[in-house]
Amino acid sequence: MHGAAVTLAERYRSSGVRYDAILASDMLDLPLFLSLLRQETAGIPVGLYFHENQILYPWSPRDGDKKKGRDLHYGFINYASALAADKVYFNSDYHRTAFTKALPEFLKRYPDFQNTETATEIARKSETLWLGMDLSAFDPHRRENRGSVEDVPLILWNHRWEYDKNPHGFFKTLYELVDRDVAFDLALVGEGFEEAPPYFEEAKQRLGDRIVTYGKLSQFSEYAELLWFADILLVTSNQDFFGQSVVEAIYCGCHPVLPRRLAYPDHLDPEQHPGNFYRTEEEAADTLATHIISGRWKTPFEPGRAMARYDWDLQIGNYDAAFADLARKTAATGKHNP
Repeated sequence: MHGAAVTLAERYRSSGVRYDAILASDMLDLPLFLSLLRQETAGIPVGLYFHENQILYPWSPRDGDKKKGRDLHYGFINYASALAADKVYFNSDYHRTAFTKALPEFLKRYPDFQNTETATEIARKSETLWLGMDLSAFDPHRRENRGSVEDVPLILWNHRWEYDKNPHGFFKTLYELVDRDVAFDLALVGEGFEEAPPYFEEAKQRLGDRIVTYGKLSQFSEYAELLWFADILLVTSNQDFFGQSVVEAIYCGCHPVLPRRLAYPDHLDPEQHPGNFYRTEEEAADTLATHIISGRWKTPFEPGRAMARYDWDLQIGNYDAAFADLARKTAATGKHNP
């Protein structure tokens, strides 16, 4: 979030192209980028897309910036970038409303010139532009779910192996099932990092033969086939601004067991599917056990087909319209060009 603005500004200048609009991601220091290109970008409308944000993103206790007290700095870059942009896009309704509601309290943490009124300005120029996904790529790899051939369900973890996905809560729930003598198998897939939480190695020891898949899969085809084969998706994340891996699994027919918070109610209505949501950690084990004992996992989760609304075939028109509208705006006034 630092050097990229300088590097991209130089590349922009050397291209010699004058664009109709500029679209930046939340990982760019947009004010710095624009300040380095005052002449080249004058009058060009600018959009900012938030895939995540640093104000609400939970910090790992091991993170070096957290230990050094630099955890407000990145959030301020997000805030200043949103302020500098003509339009601000978010990948879910939850993300948009959570970010704009969090801004006033975030700004109050500064000693003076808090400018809390700017949160209203940012909210006014913000809109949801749902994440577009290549869900149709999963279709050629479709296969029967495990419930069609086995009496023991396959529970799936298909997220990054990081703290914000709350692996501690995930494995705690599974250990509770073991204590209740509820049978299951487990697929642990996803990318681990140098600072990966230690809970995965502990689970490898405690769950033993229940784990049938462990680690990152090398081919997309393997991943797609696993999602179609799996039966239940248990989610315990502390943060998901959209939840791409969750949507992928639901699309492939996994029965979701979701916390009733974050972006998940955007995807599946809790009022229509109360059996797929829980509110507390204690309820998570009960909800998961009910799914397994009832046997409902033996057939695919039919409402998952509704996730197809995020496929690019349906989303691309929304993006085209949004960016065409952005291109008609004048950065200096916020008004449309004739």
